[in-house]
Amino acid sequence: MFAQKKGQIITDFGKTFEVINPDFKTDLKNELKVVFDVGRSFKDTTKVNPLINTAARYLNMHVDAGVPKDKLSVAIVIHGAAANDILRNEKYRSRFGIENPNAKLITDLHNNGVQIILCGQTAAYRGIERSDVLPEIQLALSAMTALVQLQNENYRLINF
Repeated sequence: MFAQKKGQIITDFGKTFEVINPDFKTDLKNELKVVFDVGRSFKDTTKVNPLINTAARYLNMHVDAGVPKDKLSVAIVIHGAAANDILRNEKYRSRFGIENPNAKLITDLHNNGVQIILCGQTAAYRGIERSDVLPEIQLALSAMTALVQLQNENYRLINF
């Protein structure tokens, strides 16, 4: 049976399952560059956005599988409803009445080299100022711009 386990990189988030002797072998030599396109949030504002948590799972599972951490490059492009998930605690509290459950995850991801990029068009449309978002967040002209530029840098797109 498969048992869920904590990762080595982001220990509070991104639990994974060990897969013993997979037929499709994980490449341990080449760089794995990925950009997660995250435009959705979920109704339960008390829980971490599972799409953002996937970036932690990505790091944890690949390091656990033997990929050197320096071979992993990860970015998250945030837009749409997911913009609420990167708000500072004060702003999140004013909207939802609680601290942002994603704040520690965002900090942990950032501290492990993950770029977290907010669509400037989403921010403007939703009235989100730069001072409203967590300090780890980068602001881009648009999600489309960030996604194209990252793909031009050989990041592979994962879209949910």
